[in-house]
Amino acid sequence: MSALERRIRVGSAPCSWGVLDGFDLSQAPGYAQVLDGMAETGYEGTEYGDPGFMPDDADLLRRELAARSLTMIGAFVPATLADPVAHAPALSLALRTARLLAACAAPDDRPFVVLADDPCSDPVRLKCAGRIQQEQGLTAEQWRTLARGADSIARAVRDETGLRTVFHHHSGSFVETPSEIETLLDITAPDLIGLCLDTGHYIYGGGDALDALKRFGGRVWHVHFKDCPQPVLDRARAEGWDYLQAVAGGLFCELGTGLVDFPSLMRELERLDYRGWIVVEDEFPPGTRVAKDSARRDREFLKTLGL
Repeated sequence: MSALERRIRVGSAPCSWGVLDGFDLSQAPGYAQVLDGMAETGYEGTEYGDPGFMPDDADLLRRELAARSLTMIGAFVPATLADPVAHAPALSLALRTARLLAACAAPDDRPFVVLADDPCSDPVRLKCAGRIQQEQGLTAEQWRTLARGADSIARAVRDETGLRTVFHHHSGSFVETPSEIETLLDITAPDLIGLCLDTGHYIYGGGDALDALKRFGGRVWHVHFKDCPQPVLDRARAEGWDYLQAVAGGLFCELGTGLVDFPSLMRELERLDYRGWIVVEDEFPPGTRVAKDSARRDREFLKTLGL
């Protein structure tokens, strides 16, 4: 069976190779080494990663991917959408990203713009990630502003490039908790914006990933597999770590070694007839793991799930 005939395909992301914004990247590998590692450990595609990591020349990027039989899956676009002043630059970034994705994609591939509220841009949300209280959230007017911005970006991306937009809930952002994700989905256009469900961020935001699939399954267009160990989660909350401290302390771990019930998630994805990508995101600072070894173990774990 060819990759295009499979209902679910498996990819990786640069953050699983220690390329993570907010940390010293002097020990991080270059994009060619990361792409080599993904291909060697059995992944079919990659996300673009943080802006500036991979080439922004579409011809070069297309050649680099083709040389390793890798697909470009999507690209992360952070934006402070609750601030109307940020809408114009966010739209510009999203369209520039979408053009790059469309230009480097194979004819049958449709990479996503992975839109997110800019994580770590607000000091309170950064400090209190994983233990957000209702009063630390957006006002009703800010929510309306965010939704207008997100919808307008997704519409412009679709109209110009034909690509779709998913919204990535993220620790340290204003869309983190289950109730915030529900609000986002309630006030954005379901034909324009899907959900990028990230299993690890959903747990750290106070939810259960399987419950998220059951609640929001119809809007889940893209999935990030990330695991979270109970001891680190408990310590981060008890000691009041900010989000970057928690990540540096091991908040996200290899698949199958933390809290996420991946077999149940796979059964629910099958029930939903999910036909998209699962992207592994271990998310660890550079120099703290042997990335290729982790990537290989993650890929072997996915095989136990039938992937």
